[in-house]
Amino acid sequence: MSTVKAAVLTAYEQPLEMREFPSLTAAGPGEAVVRVEIAGICGTDVHLWLGQLNVPLPVILGHETVGRLEVIGAGLTQDWRGNPLAVGDRVAWASSIVCGECYYCRVKRQPTRCLTRKAYGISYCADTAPHLRGGYAEQIHLRAGTAIFRLPESLSSDAVVGAGCALATAIHGLERCPVEWGDTVIVQGTGPVGLAAIAVAKQAGATKILAIGGPPHRLVLAREFGADEVIDIGVVTDAGERQRLALAFAGGYGADVVIECVGYPNAVNEGIELPRDGGKFLVLGQYANAGNISFNPHTITRKQLVVQGSWGFEPRHVDRGLRMLEIPHWQHLFANEITARFPLAEANRALETVKNWSAGKTVLIP
Repeated sequence: MSTVKAAVLTAYEQPLEMREFPSLTAAGPGEAVVRVEIAGICGTDVHLWLGQLNVPLPVILGHETVGRLEVIGAGLTQDWRGNPLAVGDRVAWASSIVCGECYYCRVKRQPTRCLTRKAYGISYCADTAPHLRGGYAEQIHLRAGTAIFRLPESLSSDAVVGAGCALATAIHGLERCPVEWGDTVIVQGTGPVGLAAIAVAKQAGATKILAIGGPPHRLVLAREFGADEVIDIGVVTDAGERQRLALAFAGGYGADVVIECVGYPNAVNEGIELPRDGGKFLVLGQYANAGNISFNPHTITRKQLVVQGSWGFEPRHVDRGLRMLEIPHWQHLFANEITARFPLAEANRALETVKNWSAGKTVLIP
């Protein structure tokens, strides 16, 4: 094909536009061109659409993607794990690239805070060649240095995109704020990040998990992923009553670890009251700037809380997530999280579906 189609965000809170770009038939050293087979709609994409992060416009959204290698540049012979790469291989990749040289990369070893970090579907202006740097398109161009992973035939594309960036995000967050064997855990939010946090906490040895969220179909998923009890925010609308129920679940003391996966600031006000004294509160869902909150810092001091933030993930967390998905139980659950599929031309309907929480995981099939 001489051209390929992409769904492009040209203005915040406006419909995506279908545009055509020159088809990519060549790749420079270390680069690759991938034919997109399935692209996930992440909650972050909705935040971007609403203008809650400053990104270059126009931009092709999409940072959860699986496809087939069409062109491989000189010198790109192996994936991140050392497996050989060939045209036709089915691959996934880490969504961001860091410089490896700045203060945060080299000195402080915080590469997700790299000063020049760029992420596919977020950081690249579609007006700049090679244009195709997001998953809402028929092709995507991968820069040299991208952490590419060749997928085994035993691992379904649905599981990889069903887990999306949420699983790697949860793995990174719970690496920074670990769940220990036997812990009681409360997860705020039952979107993709919340479900992934439940899965990772369960895998880490949590013995009691409470999920607070909604709507009801998401709570069914939360139980399938390992939550022992759920609180439906559409039924229990009072934050004080939710707190009472959550503390009762945790034996009256509070949870060992509380994981915020909501993305709306008021969830932090509610969640910081739920850990036990000496417990941990992980703020994982506040990826976009959705506004400020106020709370009494005496809560942190009095309860001797550990409050931890986590931003993004590294290739090694993608690697761990893919290995976790090779466990049949988790592969089945994450693959079945996908309940809505749209063609590329209906990307706006897909975004609305995610915004309204009216499906499980939502994906585009170019």
